[in-house]
Amino acid sequence: MASWSPDTPCSCDCFVSVPPASALPAVIFAKNSDRPRDEVQEVVFVPAGTHAPGSRLQCTYIEVEQVSKTHAVILSRPSWLWGAEMGANEHGVCIGNEAVWTKEPVGEGEALLGMDLLRLALERGSSAREALHVITGLLERYGQGGSCREDPTPFCYHNTFLLADRTEAWVLETAGRLWAARRIQEGVHNISNQLSIGSDISAEHPELRPHAQVQGWWDGQGTFDFAQVFSLSQQPVRMEAAKARFRAGQELLQQQQGGITAEVMMGILRDKESGICMDSGGFRTTASMVSVLPRDTTQPCVHFLTATPDPSRSVFKPFIFGVGAAQPPQVLSPTFGAQDPVRTLPRFQTQVDRRHPLYRGHQVALGLMESEQLRQKQRDLEQEGLVAVRRLLTRECAPPAQELGGLFQAFVEKETQAYS
Repeated sequence: MASWSPDTPCSCDCFVSVPPASALPAVIFAKNSDRPRDEVQEVVFVPAGTHAPGSRLQCTYIEVEQVSKTHAVILSRPSWLWGAEMGANEHGVCIGNEAVWTKEPVGEGEALLGMDLLRLALERGSSAREALHVITGLLERYGQGGSCREDPTPFCYHNTFLLADRTEAWVLETAGRLWAARRIQEGVHNISNQLSIGSDISAEHPELRPHAQVQGWWDGQGTFDFAQVFSLSQQPVRMEAAKARFRAGQELLQQQQGGITAEVMMGILRDKESGICMDSGGFRTTASMVSVLPRDTTQPCVHFLTATPDPSRSVFKPFIFGVGAAQPPQVLSPTFGAQDPVRTLPRFQTQVDRRHPLYRGHQVALGLMESEQLRQKQRDLEQEGLVAVRRLLTRECAPPAQELGGLFQAFVEKETQAYS
C-alpha cells in the first residue's frame, strides 16, 4: 500500500448549486484543485472526434479501448498526465474529482487514475448520469491506481467525483472498484476529501453491501451508511482537516442559498480563512474553475478557468464551446515526447520545466501583486468577462458563434499582455 505522510497533497473542494439555490435558472459548478506547490496546470481544448473500430487510447499509464465518437472537452489538468482535475464538455457536463482513502486498500499497481476517469467520462458522457455510468463501467473493467503525482515516491488514492449538467448533479464516491452515488436535484452540495454519502444512496455497485458484510464492516442489519461503513476509523491528518473545510464550504453555500452566482462561487474558492483557497506547506490551489450551466438549452454554458495558481491572485476567464473554439497556446505546457519522465521507466527520475507562457507571466507578476495597479487590472479584466457573460445570458447581446468560441483566447491574450 502506498504510504501517506502529513505533507501529502490531498485536498480539493468541489461545489454545486442547483436551482432554486442559484440566483438564475442555472446549475453552477465550482472546484479548487489543490496539488503539489510547483505543479503546473494547463488548460487544454480537445475537439470532438471520430475513431476507427478497434482503436486503443493511451491514458496516463495504461491503454483502454477507444469509443467511436468523443465529445469536445475543455480540461484543466496537471500537465504531466493525460486526464484532468476538472473540466467540461460540449453538452454542459462538468466534473471535478477528489482524493479519498477508505477501508478498501489502495494499491500501487498502474491502472486508470481518477483524473483519467474524469476525462474519459467527459469525452463519452452527454449528461451527468451518463458520465457517472462511464466512470463506474471503466472502474469495473480497468480499476483505479497508479501514482497521482510527479514524484519517484508513489502516492496513490481512490476518488470521489462531483458531476453536474444543466438539470442536476451527482456525487460519486469510490472504494477500489466499489462505489455509491447520490443524486442532487435541488439545493447546494460540496465535497472535500472524505466520504459524504450516508444512507441517502441513489445508486450503488451490486457487491457494495455484500462485500461490506464479508469484511465484517457491516452486520447486514439496519440502515446501511456508506460513509460510516467504508471510512477509515483512523483518518489521516489531512482528511481530518478536510472536515473543517467541508463544514466551512457548507456554511458559505448556505449563507448565499437562493442567490448563488458565478461571482459568489469565485468568492468561495478565494476564501483563505477556511482553507478552501489552499496555501499550506508543500501544496496549494494550483488552478480553479467555475461553470454556469443554464437550464435553457438555447443558452450556452460558460466555463471560467484560471490556468494559474491561487484564485485570490488569478483571473477567471470565460470559455464557451463554439465554432471558433481553439487551443490558446499561452496556456499549453511544452511536451517532451518519449523522453518525458512520465514515459521513461522507472518513472519520474528527472524533472522538466512544464511552465506555460501564462504561468510564467503570472509567476513574475506575483512578486508585484502588492501593486494596486496590477491587482486592479486583474479585477477589471475578470469583471469584463463576467459582464460579457451576464449580458449574454440575459439576452442583452447575441454575439456571433465565432466570437463566442474565441472568447477564452481573447481573455488569455489580454491577461498575458497585462503581465508583460
